Amino acid sequence: MYGVSVHLNSGAIMDSVSVNKFRDNLKSFVEQIVTEHTPLKVTRRSGEDFVVISADDWEREQETLYVLQNKNLMKQIAASLNSHNKKAGYRPNQDELNEITGI
Repeated sequence: MYGVSVHLNSGAIMDSVSVNKFRDNLKSFVEQIVTEHTPLKVTRRSGEDFVVISADDWEREQETLYVLQNKNLMKQIAASLNSHNKKAGYRPNQDELNEITGI
């Protein structure tokens, strides 16, 4: 896609390009990053690399980190998942479902 692929600890792959190639093809790289939701690692000779990511993807990552770091919210999610798996959660009646879905 871009040049070199970098394997992350999570098992995901992020493409990597030199800062010179990034600068020379800025418009096409940015378009691809935004439309395909794929971050890009830009390498520098000095060794201080950086990552380019779309604003939407950045905000999504920040929201995910917030949820994962919020112990109370994670407990609520775990309890909800547990009750769902046991089929013990609240079951709205048809009128409530219609109100929720706007029908």
